[in-house]
Amino acid sequence: MIVQPSSPHHALLSICLLAAYADGTKSSEEREEIRRIAADLGSEDFAPLSRQILLGKVTLASATAALESAEHRLLAYEMALGLCEAGGEVTPAESAFLDQLSALLQLETSAATQTRQQVESIALAPVQAVPSSIASPPDLPSTQVDNSPSILKYAILNGALELLPETLATVAIIPLQMKMVYGIGKSHNVELDRGHLKEFLATAGIGLGSQVVEGFARKLIGRFARQAAGSLAGKIANQATGSAFSFATTYALGHLADHYYAGGRRLDTAALRTKFTQLQEGAQSLYTKHLPEIRERARTLNPSSILALARGTG
Repeated sequence: MIVQPSSPHHALLSICLLAAYADGTKSSEEREEIRRIAADLGSEDFAPLSRQILLGKVTLASATAALESAEHRLLAYEMALGLCEAGGEVTPAESAFLDQLSALLQLETSAATQTRQQVESIALAPVQAVPSSIASPPDLPSTQVDNSPSILKYAILNGALELLPETLATVAIIPLQMKMVYGIGKSHNVELDRGHLKEFLATAGIGLGSQVVEGFARKLIGRFARQAAGSLAGKIANQATGSAFSFATTYALGHLADHYYAGGRRLDTAALRTKFTQLQEGAQSLYTKHLPEIRERARTLNPSSILALARGTG
């Protein structure tokens, strides 16, 4: 039996999950990661929705039917675009999904076009263009390069992005992580393309779709929890939790890449994941120390500056 989400909140979360699964090629590991996120967020809604979608009880048509306002319909499209383009490319299955979603949402052409252009300008920005606010590593021999200051700047930036309400802020996190790893590789005389960057993130255990799902879900749950004055049960994961996660993930990823490329790429998958987990756990204790800088960085960000950072001009 097909189930229609009972509220815009449920419908938006459903569309997030449907978009995450749209390409049909998610590994069992990433599907498990998304189920873990659903459980860890603690919302009374997200985990059951995840199960219903995997069982085929909630469809794209039933989810979009629960969205009546133009604001929510455009937000649904923006989130779906962000998820489908998380890796910097859209598969034919994801393209078909987005076309179907756009038709069901009956969006105004101009609004849909503007939203797509904004998301694509972030998700598809060249990884080689390092933001001007984050200095590129100096032209030194690989053994003399210290990437630590740049890694910390990226971690603070991504932690700040998760403090913002805009979905575009969450969309920007993975492209910025890719730029960071690209710059680190280059500092060790290793040229990387987007395919290699995606592979490195996946090898470290970072699911592109699951990371974006988590960011969007935190924002949605937090937004509707505030609107409902606390009526949502469970341990609502707020923006600060998402900020700490993005800071720690980015910090750990940067130092993992530095260690990996400086050492001649000799670590296997198991060793990379063990190292990443250790670095991530250590980075969590640094979040509080750098929280004032993260909050100050968030105050400097807006949709225009997020676009500039993604393009490498910010």
